[in-house]
Amino acid sequence: MTRSFSLVVQRRVVMAVAAAALLLTTSCGDAVRQGRSPSYLVIDKLQAASGAKPEQLATFLESDVVTNVKVQTSEGTVLVPTVFEDSARVDLRIQLKDPTSLTGPTDLNSITIDRYHVDYVRADGRNAQGVDVPYSFDGSVTGTVTPNGVTLFFVIVRAQAKLEAPLKALRGLGGAVAIATLANVTFYGHDQAGNAVTVVGSISVNFADWGDPT
Repeated sequence: MTRSFSLVVQRRVVMAVAAAALLLTTSCGDAVRQGRSPSYLVIDKLQAASGAKPEQLATFLESDVVTNVKVQTSEGTVLVPTVFEDSARVDLRIQLKDPTSLTGPTDLNSITIDRYHVDYVRADGRNAQGVDVPYSFDGSVTGTVTPNGVTLFFVIVRAQAKLEAPLKALRGLGGAVAIATLANVTFYGHDQAGNAVTVVGSISVNFADWGDPT
């Protein structure tokens, strides 16, 4: 083997190794490096609460399609069927895409959230909106995620969804029939240079005519 041929082989080996390393780095970091912003969003916690029990946040949601509320009248106590929207809470923080940064994110890396999208899906694949699951929807929520993080509150189940199919059919069944879904929530925002940033979180949402609070 001549020296020139040996050098050619060595160069090709080095190039192949470099290409493989680049491919591996790209595939492992795609999720982090999407978009042009130097920072990205991290969801630390996603919780929700029934509108009938708004103080009882949990990492899953038992969404009550109708709640009988006790109302005192001149003739005594009556039960009034009432529909509540269900709310949710998300804890967000930011991280830098560059893992070698020694300073960490600063206020310049802050990301402002301005809207969100909720999409309901079922594990059995029956996902026709208005038939198997509630309709997807978009909502507005505004907050800036700084290095210290931020907590945002938003509606995860609209009242309107409980007044139309398929949730309306669950009323009066006393929890005997339920629709189990995953709510995939996408938050949309931008950094201080205007670069678009998104993050997705999921939470189990089970719809039924659950027992009313006493």
